[in-house]
Amino acid sequence: MSVPRDAETTAGIAFAVEQASKCYGKVVALDRLDLDFAAGSTTALIGSSGSGKSTVLRLLLGLEWPDRGSVLIDGRPLEPAHVLTLRRRVGYVIQEGGLFPHLTALGNLALLPRHLGWNADCIRQRAEELAALMHLPQGVLDRYPAELSGGQRQRLALMRGLMANPDALLLDEPLGALDPIVRHELQDELKQIFNQLGKTVIVVTHDLAEAAWFADRLVLIRRGAIVQDGSFEDLRDRPADDFVSRFVEAQRRLPEAR
Repeated sequence: MSVPRDAETTAGIAFAVEQASKCYGKVVALDRLDLDFAAGSTTALIGSSGSGKSTVLRLLLGLEWPDRGSVLIDGRPLEPAHVLTLRRRVGYVIQEGGLFPHLTALGNLALLPRHLGWNADCIRQRAEELAALMHLPQGVLDRYPAELSGGQRQRLALMRGLMANPDALLLDEPLGALDPIVRHELQDELKQIFNQLGKTVIVVTHDLAEAAWFADRLVLIRRGAIVQDGSFEDLRDRPADDFVSRFVEAQRRLPEAR
């Protein structure tokens, strides 16, 4: 895909949190968490609602700061002065997409590139390349979010995260609100994109099957602490404790044919 020369990227960002704790009032979101993500790796953070998964992403982006501990970007502590530079290097996608309803699809995609000084032709070309990658029909770029289906809006949110060819992608339940058929299609497309990117990818999901599809490394978090860090097979066949077993077994399966 063609992007301006100043948008060319490296092989990913290495992230880490060291002894990170975060509380919201009396609620402990993270409890002395140690976790690292190698540059170019794909990792899925899994766990029940409220386990602390999304808080990890917010710390890595500088949207939140730990009460104790530190966040490292490429081995260096993240400081407030570095946040804007970091966010230009990271694509961040949330559930429901977070699109601006008063902007067209192209207008939503153009927000960061315009800030980076891209011209209109380059923005349009990049948007059309991503639309083709996401299998979106012609004309979508000139529509408003309300004129798009749920699946199209989520594809647009993913495109916005990819517009500047980021060094890393952080995805927070990116497919959670979609119907099963669209979700399955986007899972396939996202996995292909992850493989093509060669960048650091961290995806948050409560769906174990989705996590195993996206990533070889799964990190199961409970009450702000890591319960188990390994492959799907590790969690299934060598659970660290009873909670891991219950989490794996709780994934609903279709009933057997009668």
